[in-house]
Amino acid sequence: MKQPVQGFSKLNKEEKINWIAQHCFTQPEEGIEILKKYWHTNADVQKLHDEFIENTISNFLLPIGVAPNFKINDTLYAIPMAIEESSVVAAASKAAKFWLDRGGFKTEVIGTEKVGQVHFLYQGDERKLIAFFESIKDTLITEAADITQNMEKRGGGVSNIALRNRTDALEGYYQLHCTFETLDAMGANFINSCLEQFAKTFKAAALAYNDFTEEEKDIQVVMSILSNYVPDCLVRAEVSCKVEELNEDKELSPEEFAATFVRAVKIAEAEPYRAVTHNKGIMNGIDAVVIATGNDFRAIEAGAHAYAAKTGSYSSLTHATVEDGVFRFWIDIPLALGTVGGLTKLHPMVSVAMEMLGSPDAKKLMEITAVAGLAQNFGAVRSLITSGIQKGHMKMHLLNILNQLGATEEEKVYFVNYFKDKTATHSAVVTAFENLRATI
Repeated sequence: MKQPVQGFSKLNKEEKINWIAQHCFTQPEEGIEILKKYWHTNADVQKLHDEFIENTISNFLLPIGVAPNFKINDTLYAIPMAIEESSVVAAASKAAKFWLDRGGFKTEVIGTEKVGQVHFLYQGDERKLIAFFESIKDTLITEAADITQNMEKRGGGVSNIALRNRTDALEGYYQLHCTFETLDAMGANFINSCLEQFAKTFKAAALAYNDFTEEEKDIQVVMSILSNYVPDCLVRAEVSCKVEELNEDKELSPEEFAATFVRAVKIAEAEPYRAVTHNKGIMNGIDAVVIATGNDFRAIEAGAHAYAAKTGSYSSLTHATVEDGVFRFWIDIPLALGTVGGLTKLHPMVSVAMEMLGSPDAKKLMEITAVAGLAQNFGAVRSLITSGIQKGHMKMHLLNILNQLGATEEEKVYFVNYFKDKTATHSAVVTAFENLRATI
């Protein structure tokens, strides 16, 4: 693109595509063909997609798979997972099957509290600010009644507002630290609307507060915004069994498997370089469910990784122990999920995914999603301490490599069988493919 464009948002989709093709593609016709290939032929569905974001030119499709046989609190689930990475669905399914006859997964929602903050600057006597806040606290909530009344009727609303002094980090910096219950809604719009009203009330009341000097009345609200760090919107998922029941591995005895597994998790607890990849694997499972159910995977990622660093050092989100002959593996993770609002009622595939899960409420969805992350991590650590991660992963990646090489359907069948007892590295697949083609 050699020059800026004016009025791009006012162009229709065809015009946007043509402009992009002419200014950004080395082969415009080929680019247009690809964009239109993924342009949905169903006009109603495409209109819906076009209204999710701005300046749409096509669709970016992800496969949605199913991991069956998840027993969660004695109820069976088939979990939908939207993801492009090979082996994620297979690993989750394998872990679900492993734990199916060992008691399944147990879950508990520890809390559902969400957070938002009004960030402001105040120059003056802190004692006066505290007194002012105490005098105005109830008014902050009552003047937001138009926003909160419907949520309160359903049992949610504002749970608390606290004044926090952060002048240790920035001169004159204070917060209104606000907590909310938003029930089955993720609640971002509700929280942000409340915060903006709190800020408006707070600033106006400060101007009329007689005990403030003129300088103290000049409270500067910098911003009002929810936080994606929600350490009290927390869910736990776990599995456990007697050590001798860990008897499906051919390379290690149950005792060796348990001890090595626990040691691997301890390494992720102690070493940030390992913990990042360890937790990424957890998020493979969690993100796939979050996307399939129309939730914000970016918010979930941010909150989870912040929680992993809550002690000041980045660490594993999962933990494992062996005590009194019992192996236990669990995760505590913040998951601010919603089952109403956003895409949950708009996107047809989200509706399908929700129905597949039995139309869960937000708490149940938190539990299911945490289980997907725990199962994924169990599968990854199990592979790492036994056969290694590449053997299974590269077998799942085999078809991607073959597609890149332009293999026919017959060749794909041949190589799937050929690599059944071999490690399917990229170089090994390319060499075998070239050798086969050379004999034709």
